[in-house]
Amino acid sequence: MSQARRHSVGKEMWATVYFLSRDRGSALQRRAAFPVAPSPCKRSVAVNYRLARPPCWMSAGTAAHDPAPGVGRRRRWGLVLLGAAGGAVLALYAVAAPFVAPALRRVCLPFVPATPAQVGNVLQLLSGRRGPLVDIGSGDGRIVIAAAKQGFRAVGYELNPWLVWYSRYRARQQGVHHNARFYISDIWKVNFSEFNNVVIFGVPQMMESLEKKLQKELKDDAKIVACRFPFPSWISVHESGKGIDTAWLYDAKSFKTIAREECPN
Repeated sequence: MSQARRHSVGKEMWATVYFLSRDRGSALQRRAAFPVAPSPCKRSVAVNYRLARPPCWMSAGTAAHDPAPGVGRRRRWGLVLLGAAGGAVLALYAVAAPFVAPALRRVCLPFVPATPAQVGNVLQLLSGRRGPLVDIGSGDGRIVIAAAKQGFRAVGYELNPWLVWYSRYRARQQGVHHNARFYISDIWKVNFSEFNNVVIFGVPQMMESLEKKLQKELKDDAKIVACRFPFPSWISVHESGKGIDTAWLYDAKSFKTIAREECPN
């Protein structure tokens, strides 16, 4: 190809590139000035996307985790019922534990209410006496309340707090709360030296240990009434009742004298 021909072809190529670039620029300018509406296909896709989105008041977590109406409500009711059941179990444990705990101790002293015959026998053995009275393991307080009505300054020691609160309520209800006192305490940690009238509804497993404790702490003018089970070593000075209602009266002066004779030092 001659030089003149090559020069002519080059001019034609540059001219083609110039016109194409000018036409593309004009097309872009027109598109920016007059935007073209999207095709029906693209518009339908956009509309469907907007409809598929959750409402503005629903979070993404709610839409994802609550696919069906009512599921959240049932879940809330389930949590409420679970909490109520847990609360009932805790309440039952709080009420029952003080009654079950004595069975787990070394010396089990369960709560067995005194019968009217037993209360009458105790008061009969203490008739004519005055001064402070203590009921060791007072239970529901019926011995203390009955003694307060007879003029005693009565005190009850009980480890079960529910029974102590109930005893205080009964004493106030019957108008003897000024002479009847109830305390939550372990009987083995109480010193009974201030009392000259002692009442005990015990069990055989504790009577020997309690005998030694009272013999050491009580004064010579004290009287002790044991109901249901007698003390193993002491000799009673009087008895009242029969069978399970039997009550035994002990004089501290007599068993203290015997203890001094046996152990003169």
